[in-house]
Amino acid sequence: MKFLLPVCLLLAALLLVVSCSGSVGEDGPRGQQGAAGEQGAQGDRGPAGATGSQGEQSEQGKTGGTGATGATGAVGPGGSTGPAGSQGAQGSQGETGASGESGATGATGNAGAQGAQGETGATGEAGATGSAGPDGAAGPSGSAAYRAIPALNTISTLDSDGNVGWYTSVTIGADGLGLISYQDATNGDLKVAHCSDAACTVATKTILDSAGDTGWYTSVTIGADGLGLISYQDATNGDLKVAHCSDAACTAATTTTLDSDGWVNSNTSITIGADGLGLISYYDNINADLKVAHCSNAACTTATTATLDTDGEVGGHTSITIGADGLGLISYSDNTNRDLKVAHCSNIECTEATTATLDSQGDVGQYTSITIGADGLGLISYFHWSNDELKVAHCSNAACTAATKTTLGGERGVGFYTSVTIGADGLGLISYVDYSNHELKVAHCSNVECTEATTATLDSAGYVGVYTSITTGADGLGLISYRDVTNADLKVAHCENAFCSPHFRRR
Repeated sequence: MKFLLPVCLLLAALLLVVSCSGSVGEDGPRGQQGAAGEQGAQGDRGPAGATGSQGEQSEQGKTGGTGATGATGAVGPGGSTGPAGSQGAQGSQGETGASGESGATGATGNAGAQGAQGETGATGEAGATGSAGPDGAAGPSGSAAYRAIPALNTISTLDSDGNVGWYTSVTIGADGLGLISYQDATNGDLKVAHCSDAACTVATKTILDSAGDTGWYTSVTIGADGLGLISYQDATNGDLKVAHCSDAACTAATTTTLDSDGWVNSNTSITIGADGLGLISYYDNINADLKVAHCSNAACTTATTATLDTDGEVGGHTSITIGADGLGLISYSDNTNRDLKVAHCSNIECTEATTATLDSQGDVGQYTSITIGADGLGLISYFHWSNDELKVAHCSNAACTAATKTTLGGERGVGFYTSVTIGADGLGLISYVDYSNHELKVAHCSNVECTEATTATLDSAGYVGVYTSITTGADGLGLISYRDVTNADLKVAHCENAFCSPHFRRR
């Protein structure tokens, strides 16, 4: 404040001079800026300004060191009891305690089982000989040992109702009697004949399937349930079907279609595998392949199918059996190369197989039939078309990758519709047609390999023997089903001896 009073007095003097000297002159030039005065005293604090915006957050500082542990708090009240834990392992047995006092004697128990017999004691001294007893009464007269009278083989007509007896197949049922499947061509039905005796002189006949034209290429076997199982073709639809018999006589059956993929299943053949389920080989007409169907249950209401050979036109005249190794073995014809072939299944279901050509000498391999011999190896009968001969092939191993081949009988014009089984003597027995003379014939192998055989004519009444099928009956003798073409009948022949030779008798 002490500087303000002189300044005011100076300004007043200047104003007085100006007012006394007249009009104001032009402003003089601006003087130089004086030196800055001393800083005045700090004024009163003004009001607070508005809050500025928040700055960016800085990075988090390092975690501080752990503080010292606080003092232990007071013990809280006890919680509720938890669930019981699992029982611990049993502790070791404690020491045996002192024996208690003996109790009262109990009642006498039941007698125990008799002990083993003791050793035989030493033989005592012989007693004195007793006196002779009186003579006994005279016994009845003795008789000589029975010897069968030489006889003819038995020939019987089982069905003559219409045009019957096509595609026959025979097996022996669980009741020891023959069971024959065949087609009634008049009505297009699948039929069976159940023999009433071992020789099958009479039989009961039943229609099993009459839906459309059916019952072609039948094959019959007995399942693990003791009931008949029949494979056949439904010619109306070209399907593979099976019929599962409801009883031993097969008076009724359930039928199922197994393969309807095109026109399939001519030349069907059925057997029971090592798993107790049906295994069927058949020919796929559309693709000209060999196929198999493995049943999923005893009644074969479903099945898995597999193609085994697609190399050319193959799979005709097929026949199937189970080898000593428990796997399927199938004989069939290779129509492209006119050869005899076999397929050996690689597993029980036969989803795959190894194939081999057994005979390629000429036009061979028609009308095949296969069984397992007493030596555990396959035995195959078939027709040699080029030479009009009956032939057999004896497998050299379980898979039948090779075989010895033999022409049987030395006759021409024979060997159509062959069928082979093993007789009670362990040797092969083959039924076939002598188409030159229209006769039913059999060949009895002389050894296991069937390198030789004796032949016999069973039926020559008219044109007979077509679609033959042979099995060995419960009596150990051959039983053959076949068609009588002349009379359009189903017939059977029952062998009177192992050779199936009429009037045979050993001395």
